Amino acid sequence: MRNSTWQKSSFSGSNADCVEVRTTVDGVIELRESDEGEVIVRTTARRFASLLQGAKAGEFDHLITSRA
Repeated sequence: MRNSTWQKSSFSGSNADCVEVRTTVDGVIELRESDEGEVIVRTTARRFASLLQGAKAGEFDHLITSRA
């Protein structure tokens, strides 16, 4: 098994202004900025799931200064 391909949200624009995510062969979740290419976060699936749950619940909405 090899690393999965990088995936970005369908809500991201086409101008590479997004964060991408993938799973590694050892089950680690990696995040990167699409225009940088280097991994910026490595975490477990459980921790990533907690982050997603918080985002879905609106816990981080205050961090967004504009909705383009």
